Amino acid sequence: MSIRLAWLAVLACCVAGVAVASAEIDVIAVRKAGMDLQASTLGAVSLAVKAGAEVKSFAGAGSAFAVWSKQIPGLFPPGTDKGEDTKALPAIWSDSAGFAKQAAALGAAADKLTAAAKAADKAAFAAAFKEVGEACGACHDTYRAK
Repeated sequence: MSIRLAWLAVLACCVAGVAVASAEIDVIAVRKAGMDLQASTLGAVSLAVKAGAEVKSFAGAGSAFAVWSKQIPGLFPPGTDKGEDTKALPAIWSDSAGFAKQAAALGAAADKLTAAAKAADKAAFAAAFKEVGEACGACHDTYRAK
């Protein structure tokens, strides 16, 4: 099941890339769906870490998070600050460099997660997973309404 979630996250990243390229796509809906997929995948990985499961199969999730992190800043173009119950705060647009830096921090943590998974190193994977969660939380603290 966890591999399916990882592939869904990869698919969301692909869809997000196509969505940004097409003006007819609802970018708010795409970014919300991508964030939901990311959160679901994080939940599944969290359960696996807590259960002491083998981590090698989560390399795809780490790779998907890394790709997703590069897409995030582009999913907040001007004019998408309102609509569809977005929780995005104005700071995303007024501090776009800081927002991009937060997304890059997620990508760096995701790269560590991928490497640890590929090495089947449970301790390094758990530490990297914590870093991924902290990167998500730090961004939400500044750029997402509660």
